[in-house]
Amino acid sequence: MTIAAELARRIGTISFNDLPPEAVAWAKVGILDTVGVTLAGSDQACTRIVSQVAAHSAGPALLFGTNRSVAPLDAALINGTAAHALDFDDCSDSMGGHPSAPVLPALLALAATRKVSGRDFLAAYIAGFETETRIARGVNFHHYEKGWHPTATLGTFGSAAASSHLLGLDARRTATALSLAVSLASGIKANFGTMTKPLHVGHASRNGLMAALLAADGFTAGEEAFEHRQGFFLVFNGAGNFSAEAVLADWAAPLDILKPGIAIKQYPCCGSTHPAIDALLSLVEEHALAPAMVERVDSWTHPRRLAHTDRPNPKSALDAKFSVQYCLARALLHGRIVLEHFEADAYRDGDVQALLPRIHAAAHPDMSMASTEHFGGQVHVQTSDGRRLSAKVDRPLGRGPEKPLPQPRLEAKFLDCAERALDAAAATRALQMIGRFDELADVGDLARVLASGCRLQGARSARPLPSAAE
Repeated sequence: MTIAAELARRIGTISFNDLPPEAVAWAKVGILDTVGVTLAGSDQACTRIVSQVAAHSAGPALLFGTNRSVAPLDAALINGTAAHALDFDDCSDSMGGHPSAPVLPALLALAATRKVSGRDFLAAYIAGFETETRIARGVNFHHYEKGWHPTATLGTFGSAAASSHLLGLDARRTATALSLAVSLASGIKANFGTMTKPLHVGHASRNGLMAALLAADGFTAGEEAFEHRQGFFLVFNGAGNFSAEAVLADWAAPLDILKPGIAIKQYPCCGSTHPAIDALLSLVEEHALAPAMVERVDSWTHPRRLAHTDRPNPKSALDAKFSVQYCLARALLHGRIVLEHFEADAYRDGDVQALLPRIHAAAHPDMSMASTEHFGGQVHVQTSDGRRLSAKVDRPLGRGPEKPLPQPRLEAKFLDCAERALDAAAATRALQMIGRFDELADVGDLARVLASGCRLQGARSARPLPSAAE
């Protein structure tokens, strides 16, 4: 049996009734977090531009942050871009990227075309999550280090699997969707720090949904698209740099959403900067540090993480999200990292620019490229009165079930994000609705809450969402 066929068979076995309660709980965390950051990202420049170029269709699927509805493929593209626009969306250790952002916009767009229960939606989401992270286990971290953006390349498979599951495709057509996704997967890390990175995610969400829709209508694709000598494994990773066996080993035992699980971001910047931020903030709090007290900051992180975050002079707001130096300057200045630090020309702030030369980043000498534990960080601070302070974290708060973000912080993050696009009442209703997502008879009810409560009511609308009766 081919890889695509075997994956498809396993995808089809996932049903809500068989899911552990913990998996359902974490799925609701992933949905809550992704809906929030998508709302916050809906008015970012990258989202607006993609919307202007792509959103000329009529259809039933909501564009987040508006009450406008478009065709499902356009909604998946635009909302997928919005989901990653702020780089504030959830992460996966297995994937080396962001698991929910490519999957949920596709599912929400598809759910707009039919009545879908919360339970069916949750099962489809977990099926997509499991698929993309299991394929990741077979190709990472060579895939990541070679320069592919796993959120985009592997997220295409997650979107295709989730969409196929929600459509109720049989194993043969699900396998076709996955094989189609092989040809639609793309995204390179050279475009990190630009609008193209969030576009990767919109592209993955749309392409995975399109693959499932094409397969549903009888489209064909190569049966050996993964293992063929010119297939996914050998083309994307190369001989000796993947393990097809690892993709299928221990499928759902446990589900990847449980172990290693979802990582929820506290800060709206690249997750690779978070260990150093946590370490420095602990020193700021413990010693009441202020910039005038600091002569030098040394940040040590895993070389895999440093590769794309050693940016001592960020050139844009997006670039600043990937600069560990910039993020640490903000942490030292304010004792926190917030969305406003990455808006407009905040990266040019004079106080930040004065601090940047004092902040130095290097690879941690005790963290090898061979290690699978690459989310730690250490910070040393040399003070003006001669003290040398140090703090180390193995992994930042929120990075998986062992260090979960406390529920009040998760909800506060959601409301802070959602209220950038919704009125407070709608944001609260959405929070409550996602909390009982498995009880929803129609997921479309959530879209109607988001549409009715948007702050831009009417301003960018074209065609209101249909009522439940329609």
